[in-house]
Amino acid sequence: MSIFNKLKETSISVLPIMAIVLIMGLTIVPLDKVLLARFFISGLLLIIGLTVFLLGVDMGIQPMGERCGAELTKKRNLPLLLVCAFIIGFIVTAAEPDIQVFSNQVKNIYNFVSKNAITFVIAGGVGLFIMIGIIRSVLNNSIKLTLALSYLVLLTAAFFTPSPFIGVAFDSGGATTGPMTVPFIMALGLGVSQVRAGSENSFGLTGVTSVGPVLAVLAYAIFLKTSGQFYPAEVTIADVARLTEISSVSQGFLAAVFSVYKETFIHALIESLTSILPLLGLFAVFQITLLKMSKRQTIRLLIGFAYSLAGLTIFLTGVNSGFMQTGQAIGIELGLKAASSVKWLIFLLFTGCVLGAIIVCAEPAVWVLSEQVEQISGGTIKRKFLLIFLSAGTAVAVCMSLWLGVTGFELKWILLAGYIIAFILMIFSPDLFSGIAFDSGGVASGPLTSTFILSFTIGASSASSGSADSFGVIALVAMMPLIMIQLMGIIFRKKEKKHV
Repeated sequence: MSIFNKLKETSISVLPIMAIVLIMGLTIVPLDKVLLARFFISGLLLIIGLTVFLLGVDMGIQPMGERCGAELTKKRNLPLLLVCAFIIGFIVTAAEPDIQVFSNQVKNIYNFVSKNAITFVIAGGVGLFIMIGIIRSVLNNSIKLTLALSYLVLLTAAFFTPSPFIGVAFDSGGATTGPMTVPFIMALGLGVSQVRAGSENSFGLTGVTSVGPVLAVLAYAIFLKTSGQFYPAEVTIADVARLTEISSVSQGFLAAVFSVYKETFIHALIESLTSILPLLGLFAVFQITLLKMSKRQTIRLLIGFAYSLAGLTIFLTGVNSGFMQTGQAIGIELGLKAASSVKWLIFLLFTGCVLGAIIVCAEPAVWVLSEQVEQISGGTIKRKFLLIFLSAGTAVAVCMSLWLGVTGFELKWILLAGYIIAFILMIFSPDLFSGIAFDSGGVASGPLTSTFILSFTIGASSASSGSADSFGVIALVAMMPLIMIQLMGIIFRKKEKKHV
């Protein structure tokens, strides 16, 4: 895909959110002009960064994944395929921009958690469940049975986990399936499907993989609890609001706007190098031992890695220089108003619905998946209907997350009820739609959900209920497609029967 198409794709993702926030920040919930200016500049950096990053993924990271998947499959050596899949899944997840942002968010709320520790726990979970998903595909086991057993273990573990960390765990599952991890998972799944063909077997690997980080983080939280290292979050609205403060009021306007970018850029570059270099090292090992690509192909892949590094650096600079801070500020202002007025509470929930509906339709990974669904189904499953059901589900998820933050109702009961409904629907939904549903749950929560929406809900809940413990929005965004897409599948099956 050309850079202009990528630019169009990412602009469609970010610009609607920028427009809504700027209008609200200038009218309904007035924000500091310096913060709004930083938000505007950071939004442009997000567009540029994602464009360059996704171009690098197309040129370097995705071809590497496809070639590795194909070559490993040709070896017909399952243990080798599984070991390599784990290593690839671990390294790629650690390099995922959504995980970088998410780990920082967790660290901000739970200061006893190491950012590297949570990153590696999540990456290990992804690697393990990529292996499980590949075994399922090779053995041609039922996707429904695999998912049912995986979630049974997961939900059981959740009841032994400290309640505040359940949202973090389930959020991690959605944050892993971003613009870097998804291409690798899809590429490996495509390689395995060459052995076991069939449209029902083409979907589900992303859904199975999403279980891994959730279960891994739950296990990590249980370990912290039993070893006496887990402490309740003591972050208050003042702590969250401090992230949105302007550092110096004595500076001129332009100096105040641009004062944060130099330091943020340096940190972003270090984080990006930490993420990309291990992946580059993995490529060098595979090139010597497995791929043996030509000089021209190798240079193209290296250029792709360079683009990915540059794009990730720009993306993280934008995220940490004003984009998340403005999301928190908008959430705080609306949360304070919602705490004192039912009218503003309704407006807060309505705003969450609108943002959720727009964001899921703008996520690049959702467009990739919807296009795949339409192609593999031969056009019988229309992209627009898939997007409508996803949009409705995500709108409800964000609205529900805000309601939980305001009322303090425990997330685990909503998740339990939601997954019970999803698995009941699985009995009646076609296998293809169940696979699509669980894959959709993974890809629906992309860069915008992990940055702006999570920051928005943290700000709103801290202002309205006095606590910044509001993780769970990504979890709900990942859960609702399981219900909506399977409902779509049941409707689709009934229509098919009418035509027979």
